[in-house]
Amino acid sequence: MKNKEITGLTTKEIAERIETEKFNLTKLRMNHAISPLENPQRIKDLRRLIARLKTELRKRELTETK
Repeated sequence: MKNKEITGLTTKEIAERIETEKFNLTKLRMNHAISPLENPQRIKDLRRLIARLKTELRKRELTETK
């Protein structure tokens, strides 16, 4: 998901997306611990996506308070 797509989402959608991606990340980590993933890069990509979503959410919080 690109930054342009993230900025197009509503605040509620971003919060929901963070929760689902956190769940997916946990699931991937568990699967990776049991048997190696074909593409372990997906874990890194999910972490970065969550960080991008959290950054956008925080940016919106800060602009609302000003």
